[in-house]
Amino acid sequence: MKIGKFVKQPTGYIAFVPNKFPPQELVVLNSKTQQLHARATLMLGKLDGITLLLPDLDFFILMYIRKEAARSSEIEGTQATIIDVIKSEAQIESRFPHDVERILHYVKAMEYGLKRLETLPLSLRFIREIHEILIENTVDAPGKTPGEFRTSQNWIGGHSPSTSIFVPPPPTELFRCLDDFEKFLYSGDEYPPLIKAALAHAQFETIHPFLDGNGRTGRLLTTFYLCKLGMLERPVLYLSEYFLNNRRAYYDSLNTYHQEDADISGWLDFFLEGVATIAEEAIETSKRIHSLRQKDLVKIQSLGKRAKTGILVLENLYKLPIVSVKKVEEWTGLSRPQANELVKKLVEIGILEQRDKNVEYGREFWYKNYLELFTRQEEMEAKP
Repeated sequence: MKIGKFVKQPTGYIAFVPNKFPPQELVVLNSKTQQLHARATLMLGKLDGITLLLPDLDFFILMYIRKEAARSSEIEGTQATIIDVIKSEAQIESRFPHDVERILHYVKAMEYGLKRLETLPLSLRFIREIHEILIENTVDAPGKTPGEFRTSQNWIGGHSPSTSIFVPPPPTELFRCLDDFEKFLYSGDEYPPLIKAALAHAQFETIHPFLDGNGRTGRLLTTFYLCKLGMLERPVLYLSEYFLNNRRAYYDSLNTYHQEDADISGWLDFFLEGVATIAEEAIETSKRIHSLRQKDLVKIQSLGKRAKTGILVLENLYKLPIVSVKKVEEWTGLSRPQANELVKKLVEIGILEQRDKNVEYGREFWYKNYLELFTRQEEMEAKP
């Protein structure tokens, strides 16, 4: 299917100029794509059902958002991890990798966007607001006009448009492309929601409307769009883990999408496989969260008169699973000696664990069994 053409620009480089979007010719789903779509839809339905049974779902969603933020940023080279983010939020340390701000801003943009959708349609204005929060006051901001669509040419890879891997539409075509894109977001039911979400992501990355942060903005947009289309009651599906684990295939399938003879089916198959895979993993994580919670509530009952404050700490650990004794003081209102004693008891019953047992002052403790559900082994083993 032809979704655009390569056009030589006055200065000599060649840019991709999309045709009217969506294509007048409907995208036909082959048998493989239909099967993948059916599986992805089924797994999303199961995920939606099981997560609604979790108590305090908002706490767990925050961890999913942190994971998504870390993985989406990692796709573009960020070295900071989800553990750096949690420690920053817990104010345990003052020195972090310089790019931890990228992840923190992603978290902020996700939380803002989910709330903003209650009052603002998914629109170009919405996208600009998200981009501004994502980029402003980060190392990426200087010269990148956060929250504003570009007025100059950008490109992907290489040192100039002439040596790049891909050149998005020139500024003279940008707003026509964005107008088509916005109308597609509002359009009817010519495509099932998951197909619309897949096409929207690929088309957004093809347009590349900002000077920086297009990948992260596009991945944020996918979650917002799935929520807006009613595929999810709550935002518990985040695809960046799949995109990161299959980074080469992610870029390759996007690259085959924005060609004159576009392989749209290849991109749709990759996207739908990702939805099914991540939904299945999230279902398993939800089951493990429920099981862990039940076991730890039983453990805390063994604390006797300290059980009430122990449960209070446990509920807060779902939001912030790396803490100091000072943070426990803040949560409970206990004195320092009392908070120390409570932390000691939580360590003894296997809920908290001191990260570096050689440290005597400025100790940090983590809810390891819970944190492991959202992190990779190498992140857990990294030096505190």
